[in-house]
Amino acid sequence: MIYPLLRKFFFALDAETAHGIGMAGVDFVNAAGVSCLLARSVPPQPVQVMGLDFPNAVGLAAGLDKNGEHIDALAALGFGFIEVGTVTPRPQPGNPRPRLFRIPERQAIVNRMGFNNDGVERLLANVAAAKFVRWGGVLGINIGKNFDTPINEAASDYLFCLERVYAAASYVAVNISSPNTKNLRDLQQDDALDALLGGLKDAQARLADQHGKYVPLALKIAPDLEDRQIQAIADLLRQHRMDGVIATNTTLSRAGVEGLRGAEQAGGLSGAPLLALSTAVVGKLATALAGEVPIIGVGGVMNGADAAAKIVAGASLVQFYSGFIYRGPELVAEAAAAIAALRAP
Repeated sequence: MIYPLLRKFFFALDAETAHGIGMAGVDFVNAAGVSCLLARSVPPQPVQVMGLDFPNAVGLAAGLDKNGEHIDALAALGFGFIEVGTVTPRPQPGNPRPRLFRIPERQAIVNRMGFNNDGVERLLANVAAAKFVRWGGVLGINIGKNFDTPINEAASDYLFCLERVYAAASYVAVNISSPNTKNLRDLQQDDALDALLGGLKDAQARLADQHGKYVPLALKIAPDLEDRQIQAIADLLRQHRMDGVIATNTTLSRAGVEGLRGAEQAGGLSGAPLLALSTAVVGKLATALAGEVPIIGVGGVMNGADAAAKIVAGASLVQFYSGFIYRGPELVAEAAAAIAALRAP
């Protein structure tokens, strides 16, 4: 595969600039019909989760394609599902640049993007233009709140986004765990989460009747949780009959990258150093949920063994983002093969 050569070029550039050029390149390769130059084909390995049929268990995590501009090109790389966003009701620029930092010595990334996106209406226009969903692809839409919406009014932003994206999504991911929006993680606290989930589930039932289809809801949580908090979240997920939980977002910890350039930057840490922490949360959730709510494992997946470890810990599906930056599209087939081998009779 040619990605290792391309990575040298990308890593010589500012991380956010490289991201833009890289995504344009993925679009070009797809338009030319030669995505096979970047990725191996992935044999069908169907799995049903949240009532949805996934062609394989390997997905793209939210954040890489915030505005849904590259859905078809990314799907051509073999992903079993694509998650776009995080999207907010209104467009917002996010935090000032620079806000994305690589730590190549540890295959890690620190970001403080701050939900930069073009708003929910632009995302919906891009989704409508994509062939992926029309052809039966599984598309998750990740929703958040605008930075200037007071935290005690955050539910209104989530409900607005849910209302708007419902008909276009295969599932909706509720992001209350980014460390880069002030006070957002407060929504993981017991009373706030109880109220938020109750409102979302009521809206889901109403929208299901209105649109004649049931769109699953998954909650995305942080890795920086105490055991008591994990148990409390699991209890609320079961109580409100949530359809899924995504574990986890980025971490505020700097364990494993101490003293390295970029580690001192504010923001969430992702990549290889997140693997153990995130996978431990998956395992604790799996025990607490006792199979009642499926888990999507994300965080630190850099190779096939990492993907398999998420499944062993209790995840039904896996996602990655930083692994895509460091390993390129070849990671999709590698992760899918490792999971298939694990599940083989």
